[in-house]
Amino acid sequence: MSPTHLINRVSILGTGLIGGSFALALRKYTEGIHVTAWDRPGIVTRAKELGAADEIFSGELKPAIHSADLIYVALPISTTLDILPEIARHSPQHALVTDACSTKVRIVHAAEELFSGNREKLFLGGHPMAGKESSGIANADANLFRDTTYALIGESSSNVGDEVVPESSPGGEPVPSPARRTPTGISNQDPRVAAFLKIIGKIGARPLWLGAQQHDYAVGLASHLPQLAAVALASFLYDHLDENGLPIALAGPGLRDTLRLAGSPYSTWRDIVLTNREVLSAGLDLFARRLDELRDRLASRELEADFDAANELYKLLRSF
Repeated sequence: MSPTHLINRVSILGTGLIGGSFALALRKYTEGIHVTAWDRPGIVTRAKELGAADEIFSGELKPAIHSADLIYVALPISTTLDILPEIARHSPQHALVTDACSTKVRIVHAAEELFSGNREKLFLGGHPMAGKESSGIANADANLFRDTTYALIGESSSNVGDEVVPESSPGGEPVPSPARRTPTGISNQDPRVAAFLKIIGKIGARPLWLGAQQHDYAVGLASHLPQLAAVALASFLYDHLDENGLPIALAGPGLRDTLRLAGSPYSTWRDIVLTNREVLSAGLDLFARRLDELRDRLASRELEADFDAANELYKLLRSF
């Protein structure tokens, strides 16, 4: 039997932007998979109207997951932590449980405690590096995952993504230390994981294996810090608006591109910030130090080196 055929029934818990997009991607890029959606009544009704689900549930969780081969948890971090014990109790023995939360340490540690007593049940931490500044099922997109990285918490047979990030930057600044090992024994050698990897490939994403702490360190700097930087700049400019709308009245497309992330609501980011505070706090300190250095170099040709480094990073970013 093909590994993909191990997953015939998928239960998606939470059909907002990520869960709804995953459901639509299954519809578009796989065949023969029965999709069940569980969420608040209005949300799952809309998911059914959009053709994202064959079957919908609200309220009691057990009926929504009792026959699932894959349980895909696309809920906020705090809600996921609250619901994991019930998922562990009622998920089928053969099912793979995975999540899509933006931070992993708290989720993986909770799952290790809840699933470790049962050798058959399996939890795989995950995080699709895909999204928009607008949330909700109305913004779901079957192509959301295409050409994106899909972080998986565990280890692969080839140890892809296991490289250790240096404890200091090229400039010698200390940074939060990432994990030195993967925190779980999850491997793509498990047939259920292999089947999920097939699905990830079909919807257009690239899997990357790494540890939970390593993940939270990396996304803290590459995703969460840019969000807070956009919020800081946008709120600063808002506080300095005059009666003529200046300086925003003279803003060009560059500012809109820079502040795209500022359109994200606090409700989306609250749990992320709370569960990655240590990395974010250290990252903000280092970023503030870099801003101080830029200010000191305004009248110096040393500023050119900062532009050169920024240009190289931009080129590198475009190559991924």
